[in-house]
Amino acid sequence: MFTGSTTETCTTCPYCGVGCGVIASVGHDQCSVEIRGDEDHPANFGRLCSKGLALGDTLGLDDRLLYPHVDGARVSWEQALDAVSDGLRSTIDAHGPDSVAFYVSGQLLTEDYYVANKLMKGFIGSANIDTNSRLCMASSVVGHKRAFGADTVPGTYRDLEEADLIIMVGSNFAWCHPVLHQRVLAAKARRGTRLVVIDPRETATTAAADLHMPIKPGTDVALFNWLFWRLSCSSAFDQAFTDNHTKGLKPALLKACAVDDASVSDLTGLSYPLLEQFLDLVVTNEKLVTVYSQGVNQSVAGTDKVNAILNCHLVTGRIGKPGAGPFSITGQPNAMGGREVGGLANQLAAHMDFSPEDIDRVERFWNAPNMVSKPGLKAVDLFDAVAAGQVKAIWIMATNPVVSMPQAEKVRDALEACPLVIVSDISESSDTVSLADVALPATGWGEKNGTVTNSERRISRQRAFLPAPGDARHDWQIICDVARRMGYSGFAYETAADIYREHAALSGYENKGQRDFDIGGHADLSDHAYDDLAPVQWPVIDRESNNPGVRDEHGDHRFFSDGAFFTGDQRARFVATPFKRTKKSTSRHRPLVLNTGRVRDHWHTMTRTGNSPRLSSHMAEPFLELNPSDARTYGIADATLVRVRSFYGESILRALVTNRISVGQVFAPIHWTRRFSSAGCVDVLVGPQTDPHSGQPDSKFTPVRIMPLEPKWYACGVFDAEPDKAVLDQLDYWALAKIENGWLAEFAGSSAAGDFVNRLFSGEDCCEINVANGGQRIAMFEKGRLTTCVYVAPGAPVAVDRSWLARQLSAPHDQLERFRLLAGRPPSGAETGAIICACHGVGVGSIRSAIVEGSDTLVSIGQVTCAGTNCGSCKPEIMALIEEAKKILSVAAE
Repeated sequence: MFTGSTTETCTTCPYCGVGCGVIASVGHDQCSVEIRGDEDHPANFGRLCSKGLALGDTLGLDDRLLYPHVDGARVSWEQALDAVSDGLRSTIDAHGPDSVAFYVSGQLLTEDYYVANKLMKGFIGSANIDTNSRLCMASSVVGHKRAFGADTVPGTYRDLEEADLIIMVGSNFAWCHPVLHQRVLAAKARRGTRLVVIDPRETATTAAADLHMPIKPGTDVALFNWLFWRLSCSSAFDQAFTDNHTKGLKPALLKACAVDDASVSDLTGLSYPLLEQFLDLVVTNEKLVTVYSQGVNQSVAGTDKVNAILNCHLVTGRIGKPGAGPFSITGQPNAMGGREVGGLANQLAAHMDFSPEDIDRVERFWNAPNMVSKPGLKAVDLFDAVAAGQVKAIWIMATNPVVSMPQAEKVRDALEACPLVIVSDISESSDTVSLADVALPATGWGEKNGTVTNSERRISRQRAFLPAPGDARHDWQIICDVARRMGYSGFAYETAADIYREHAALSGYENKGQRDFDIGGHADLSDHAYDDLAPVQWPVIDRESNNPGVRDEHGDHRFFSDGAFFTGDQRARFVATPFKRTKKSTSRHRPLVLNTGRVRDHWHTMTRTGNSPRLSSHMAEPFLELNPSDARTYGIADATLVRVRSFYGESILRALVTNRISVGQVFAPIHWTRRFSSAGCVDVLVGPQTDPHSGQPDSKFTPVRIMPLEPKWYACGVFDAEPDKAVLDQLDYWALAKIENGWLAEFAGSSAAGDFVNRLFSGEDCCEINVANGGQRIAMFEKGRLTTCVYVAPGAPVAVDRSWLARQLSAPHDQLERFRLLAGRPPSGAETGAIICACHGVGVGSIRSAIVEGSDTLVSIGQVTCAGTNCGSCKPEIMALIEEAKKILSVAAE
């Protein structure tokens, strides 16, 4: 319970690239924290999604890594830093600088990112520093550079509100970026903006689309090549723009027109009338924004997909204008900041590359003794080098590659064999921390102080409002301490503001308008001004005459409004993107295509969101979405367990049988780790294939086979303490989710169920019943309060209202209530059902009750239950319940 506010701190959400402003209010007890959206922040104007609203749930110290450890033993910071610096130095002395690598993260602040990049590329002398943003937006970086001459995102979020047509491709926008999606829906309601969604699946985003295009996986290049060719022959073609501001149109068209009217439908799986409808919308709506994300980037053809999209905007001149332009939406809070400081292995800082001029410039600015001269290893290659023994020391910061990298089991094996693994993190149970020789406790959100940059190039402050717990230190402090111990000068920063000023100065150093990223106007920012820094879009420069583009009446900045790009001749480049069928194909042994992605309420590998009961209430365990036809073919019933096998590994997931996905395709979320499930990590299935230009892995197309698990029994239970993993690991399957006062667990096994149950229960106050079909139900109490309850069912999943069951934990129970508990039946009116609205904790039972009582619109449901009134990402599910009720009433009337 919140106990009143003593302080309010304006900060920035640590989840996706939208970069929402957050106000955190700390209670008098210095423990409780109230979270709300910042109405003055231009990214969200006060709105937050379910994850943002639940940030206060994630600030506890359960599972926090609080103290440094070396070889599993707690040590002082002096000992830990000596172990890191001595280990890196001895490795470099024996094997050279390229035997060392850093793997960093879009979860780092810009100041952390900057000093890590400086240490590696300027002082250690290796470019073997890459980031988990390689898995997110590397293809966009290369696509932008090929077309624009720089990694430039042209537009602003307001373009989404000013567009007449928005194309969303490769993103379940409503779930992955819900605050922006609500801005789109508001514009749609206010001004009639049309929405096209290109996605193989039906999702919460397609529910609001004027046109859904269920494209075959891997064929986006074919679709946009066809669109590019047709636009060049249409009234939308901008002859003046292409003549005056671009190069390479004819060669690009020659490749694009290979996908003609006769072949496009067969290649993409889209009917020709649907394609013509799409073309007509694009031709007739000049104010067009194309939003794209991981479904485009995470592909062996990711860079070509990006350039195929950019070609369509260039051929129509729809770029750099209000309501018009391509828009890459990043997945992490500071993926953009990482791009700014050169966090990728093939970049230098401040959007510079490995040209001799850029190398010399950065070397002089840093006074770097060991400046790199060539790019380093990209993420997949980097971990391959660890596996091969070429990289002998690796420092991993704020990320969990043992779960998130393709071939995750190979990454685990590589780290287990690596002589020196250093991990800076906040979670002591992280799959990667468990493999660390040196584990370093870093500060987390709420304790960190610095800047992040969102998808529209807006720099915002993350401000600390909590003290660092235990011995946790800021990442930049840890890095600088190690650098000084290694004998390097240039790391004597006292504050994050010192680093930011140097970062800003480098961006403006010898720039003269030649580089897009320039915040040189902040190079002399005072400490006070840094503390008070308001959200601002870059560039921020002190030479108005060199300012590329203009700011609008809102202060927003668009690049390329003058038609000048960052190429040598200031002309954009059309890039030929010939469509190539994927080399990975389905077969008799692996006949289905696996697509991976995110769910609404969880984030990456659940280091934070896994600690929030409300965020686990919507989807509590890993699942595989598949079509009913495929379910029948492979003998899989809804809610049963399914083995998923690729060439690289196996996962065990809960079957979710729906018509939202096409025959021959399956979908699984990326979030579950070994802390929360026995075999829910899906990146063990994903192969090492990458885009040849960007090095980004192909996470959207993995051939797999599926088969039922067929355990002898299933079980579901609640526990006031986390169940013993030694017991769980003897089972065929288990999954855990945080609930209020404890844990919700799902189990399945082939050994005797009684043996499993007996290992879980002890104590005298125990109730048990055996049901007629061989099932078992047992509950344990302490001082009249429920501490454990388990339902066992032979051969089929347990049918029980899990939301109701979770509420029973730690509650007092008299004899009648104990009987109800063992019967698995909530009292009349107490049914919750699956949670639909995580923001307000509203379940399907409450929504159906409201519908029965006459609420038959989203507005009326919201008024009665509050469901759908915050981030709105649950609205499609609410509408589905309303439509279901209408069908039932219609049938009854007949």
